[in-house]
Amino acid sequence: MLLPVLAYPLARSARRQAHLKFPPHDHRRIPDPQVMRAQKIRAWAALIASFLILVVYGTESDFAEVQEQYMLRIAITPWLLLLTAPLVILLLFRLAPPAARPGMRSRLRPAVRSALWYFAAVTAVPLLFALMVFLSETSQSYVFSQFITLALLAPVLWMSFFVCFASTTLVRTVFGTSEVHAALPALLTGVLVWELAAINLAMAGMPPGPPFIQLCALIGGPASVSAVAWWEIDRLRNRYGVTLRG
Repeated sequence: MLLPVLAYPLARSARRQAHLKFPPHDHRRIPDPQVMRAQKIRAWAALIASFLILVVYGTESDFAEVQEQYMLRIAITPWLLLLTAPLVILLLFRLAPPAARPGMRSRLRPAVRSALWYFAAVTAVPLLFALMVFLSETSQSYVFSQFITLALLAPVLWMSFFVCFASTTLVRTVFGTSEVHAALPALLTGVLVWELAAINLAMAGMPPGPPFIQLCALIGGPASVSAVAWWEIDRLRNRYGVTLRG
């Protein structure tokens, strides 16, 4: 009974602080309504296609794996971003003319600080939980053990909520890297989606259905995301004069 009563105010507080620290509207340096509309349409189409494949060809175990795959993506996507973003940023720095690099480097610092804050919060969750378990188990007094558990449960829950709300923002805004280069979020998204597809294939295997449906489900999602990302880069070049070498 105590947990739901404690969780609601902690969730509200964590959500407010996560949105203050990582603004959810900080999505694109150059907002393009048509690109955003295409992204939403692609996302809904992928969701409907996945649901239809599960309904027609899926088994009970396939439905159970959907939630596991969703949680896996939430947990692993920020870490993939941390590993992938430096490589893509380095590529953009190499493509950019020398005169543009100092400005890009100065705009990179807020994105780095955002990433460091996020991963500090991610690291704090298991550390606080381990501390709570250790102190409660090593305590000689039952009353003191319960007190320690209740005292540390609040920060563990608050930090967990903070990480969840921050993850939904940071995965969408790609740590605010559009300030470094307007095309950087599209490039990172195009690379990240193929990495996630490879990990999902290694962890869960092929989707259900006949071979042709499996191939379409496996490649269609990443290919459509990459197509929209490339279209965004093309519009940035043609409409706003933003080039990968600019």
